[in-house]
Amino acid sequence: MAGSRSLGRRFAWLWASYAVSTFGTRLAFDAFPLIAVVVLGAGPTQVAALAAAGLAVGAVLAVPLGPWVEFRRKRPVMIATDLVRCAVLLSVPVAYAFGRLGFTHLLVVSVVVAAADITFRAAAGSCLKALVRREDLLAANGRLEATTWTATMLGPPAGGVMVQMAGPVVTVAVDAVSHLLSALGIRAIGGGEPRPRHADGVSRLRAGDLLEGWRYLLATPGLRPLFLNALLVNGLIMATAPLLAVLMLGDLGFAPWQYGLAFAVPCVGGLIGSRLARRLVARFGEHRVLVTGGALRVCWPVGLAFVGPGTAGLVLVMAVEFALITCMGVFGPVLATRRLELTPSDRVARTLTAWTVSGRLATAALTTLWGVLAGLTGPRTAIAVAGVLLLATPWLLSRHDHASVQGHGVPAPGAGDRRRARANGAGRSAGRRRR
Repeated sequence: MAGSRSLGRRFAWLWASYAVSTFGTRLAFDAFPLIAVVVLGAGPTQVAALAAAGLAVGAVLAVPLGPWVEFRRKRPVMIATDLVRCAVLLSVPVAYAFGRLGFTHLLVVSVVVAAADITFRAAAGSCLKALVRREDLLAANGRLEATTWTATMLGPPAGGVMVQMAGPVVTVAVDAVSHLLSALGIRAIGGGEPRPRHADGVSRLRAGDLLEGWRYLLATPGLRPLFLNALLVNGLIMATAPLLAVLMLGDLGFAPWQYGLAFAVPCVGGLIGSRLARRLVARFGEHRVLVTGGALRVCWPVGLAFVGPGTAGLVLVMAVEFALITCMGVFGPVLATRRLELTPSDRVARTLTAWTVSGRLATAALTTLWGVLAGLTGPRTAIAVAGVLLLATPWLLSRHDHASVQGHGVPAPGAGDRRRARANGAGRSAGRRRR
């Protein structure tokens, strides 16, 4: 079957590396807040600061690393960042064993891990684009998306059991080992990798490179609306997550296991969506799937403002999250593919770094702002305001003109998709290889 065809041994190693590190990270998803509260006796302000600092400071530290990665071989960078994450995460159980673990230690580790994660993602995007053919990018991104949702569904519950049996520090150690295994998998990819160079033939970092990712995102008609839409949608969805936790676990009296179940089961929708993405693109084209899927994914969160107690409330949350995550499962790999298609190989690392840094900073800012709003109006009202604002975000996608990207020397994938829908598979792949 076409949807399950092999993408090659080298991609298989990349996929395996991604899978093991993602499962490790999801397993330890709540480890730092739990350690801060249970082990160190931290209060709500310190826990919030721990989460915000990891996002914001790590993102700022990653800004110069994007251009630096651009002109380095990508797989050594990925291996190095995996080893850095392994080392700093292992320092937590070691410090705990010797009675030296403190809040500052956790704060430093969260910042370093965040910066290394952004750097890894930037290098991984370039690596993926080099490992698979352009016509296979959507299939590859679909498999990575499915892996993400599988890990999100299974990791936190398994981590919860592990925390109950052995404590939160153990899950951090498992996460560290997962990054070590990821580094070994990337090393196994093998094959040569040429050293990237500037257009002027010089392999060096220039001052202008620091902002090149943002310049490219904002100057490219095919990327700018997608970028701005992603910042708002992801930021508003994430900003309401702690408020929903307060509402469900506090005001409505749900048990922690019910809260976990409400968000674990709907992740099945991510698997369904990621499997459907390729078929939908083949039938309707990338552009239509992006616009329609992007609009559908914001229709649901406003329903969370109406959650009530008991079984009916739990079912409502699960239904809303299932619909949201299914749409995200479709939209995610198509967006990732379009982003790589529209970004030249010598700009991928800088562009992905700019995208990720902006997303982390926007999420941190909106989470803080919505926390203040919830303090003034209550969590239910703040969730409703975010849901209503999300309904306006498809306006940006409506301005995403798939034909305008031709002005940047990049074929418009949407137009090609319509031709591919009418043509045989042989003709479409030949046309893409000629590019």
